[in-house]
Amino acid sequence: MTVTLTVDCGGGSIRATVLDAAGTQHAPPVRVPTPYPLPPERLAATIADLAARLPAADRATVGMPGMIRHGVVVSTPHYVTVAGPRTAVRPDLAEAWADRDMAALLTEALGYPTLVLNDAEVHGAGVIAGTGVELVLTLGTGLGSALFDGGALAPHLELSHAPVRRATTYDDWLGAHARRLLGDGMWSRRVREAVADLRPVFRWDRLYLGGGNARRITPRALAALGDDVVVVPDSAALAGGVRAWELRRTA
Repeated sequence: MTVTLTVDCGGGSIRATVLDAAGTQHAPPVRVPTPYPLPPERLAATIADLAARLPAADRATVGMPGMIRHGVVVSTPHYVTVAGPRTAVRPDLAEAWADRDMAALLTEALGYPTLVLNDAEVHGAGVIAGTGVELVLTLGTGLGSALFDGGALAPHLELSHAPVRRATTYDDWLGAHARRLLGDGMWSRRVREAVADLRPVFRWDRLYLGGGNARRITPRALAALGDDVVVVPDSAALAGGVRAWELRRTA
């Protein structure tokens, strides 16, 4: 039976577990704070250290923030900074991450095939039904997104960088920093407004809201989102690691 190491790399922490083909965890997840500064080699070493604390695996799925194409980093928002989210960008780190083949680096570090995707795409793999147009939005350090059509993964769009409300971005509008400043009530209102704004853009059949902050949406805001919106557990970010290997691509 194939066993998959699944790693969820966030702006604040990196967590991992191992799952069998049925999605059953073979060990409780392990977690460490995301270390900064974080060049690609340090991320690979951190993931290898987590893997060493877990049962042996045959392959790995790694979800990380940013735009990832075929395992290669086009851009990543937090790992190019001095000390994590909302700190200054280090030019040397931006250069180190640009066009870095993380699938190849992690395959070498772990010693088995490694699939590297945007973290919202892995999250989506764990929850989508595989029919119709399905959008996944993850509410964490920032806003993650993944789009699926009939179970096939569409090319990644950095929706988090789109301007909203006086030229701020969705990352700033809906991210963890905004939630802490506003409180859950006002922040939940923003979530509701964002869903209303995006509905005519995507015309989804189902929208899934996940990530660590999805559980902070107030009942009043949830009731206003509509029957085509579902809140899913943050555990899907790890559970999707097995199913991610089966994803087809629309392009």
